[in-house]
Amino acid sequence: MSDVYTVVAGRDYVQTAYDRLAYPALRPELHFDAVATVRPTKQSTPGLTVQFLIQADLPVASNALNESVDVAAVALSDSTLSVVLAEYGNAVITTARLRAGALVDVDEIVANVVGFNGGVSIDSVARAALEIGSNVNYSAGATGVTPSSRATVTTADTFRGYDVRVAAKTLAVNNVPRVNGSYWGFIHPEVSFDLQAETGIDGWLAPRVYGGASPAQNDIWDNELGTFAGVRFVETPRAPEFLNAGSSSASGVYNVFGTLIGGAQAFAKAHSSEEGNGPNPRVIPGPVTDHLRRFVPIGWYQLVGYGVFRQAALLRIESSSSIQALIAGVVIDE
Repeated sequence: MSDVYTVVAGRDYVQTAYDRLAYPALRPELHFDAVATVRPTKQSTPGLTVQFLIQADLPVASNALNESVDVAAVALSDSTLSVVLAEYGNAVITTARLRAGALVDVDEIVANVVGFNGGVSIDSVARAALEIGSNVNYSAGATGVTPSSRATVTTADTFRGYDVRVAAKTLAVNNVPRVNGSYWGFIHPEVSFDLQAETGIDGWLAPRVYGGASPAQNDIWDNELGTFAGVRFVETPRAPEFLNAGSSSASGVYNVFGTLIGGAQAFAKAHSSEEGNGPNPRVIPGPVTDHLRRFVPIGWYQLVGYGVFRQAALLRIESSSSIQALIAGVVIDE
């Protein structure tokens, strides 16, 4: 008589095993809040609007004085910027049955998801304020014909090294201070492809090798490409992308990308310091108010506002991308 084998099929001995670790979604780095270098340091009182004072300099007095004639006094002038604070937040409620029956630690997952949602949401608020600066250039790509508006940007209007040079010189002419020796820039990966693919002496070269004496000069930002034409670029898929905003063509309507380049004092942030508020979103355990204490809320909250502090210190370059038709990007935060 031949052997009869006890096999897996139809038996309860072998069960499906589960990894009890939950993996979060693919997440981008958060950058835009970090360039808000102007923040109130001598705020008079709590308030929902914070007003910054910008003092103008006197006109240059380069003419020689007349020995016997008094000078004519001139008046000081100034301007203000108001940043309005607004409330932002989100929350999740879990049930007792979910927590008791879950294979994984639900509370840990909720804390992780809620915490990241607070960070990416506020960074999106910062980006929305940053991407509406009034100084805009349009890339002419290889055609040499500069678009007149976002709606006239075509697939040929890709980003070039020339655009970076013009932006950096524009900021320099405006007397915009650099940050650790360079201007900062945020560029979408689909746009940096065109910049890095450009050939010739005016195209993308090996970025500067950092060798500054101070730690701040040596620090490398997350996703940093390097310094090109005086701009320290960070590549991020969260750089401004205006969906279906370009010129119509035989292939349809396509997206326009905004590359942001700025310097010191380009961007301002104000936040409440009352009621436990601070510079970052705070995770808040909500009150359990049901009779059987089954429903546990947890959320995040922040009272904050952003605004362009000096328009002359910020420039947005709008362009197309030669590879956008090849990439099916997933918008995760809109």
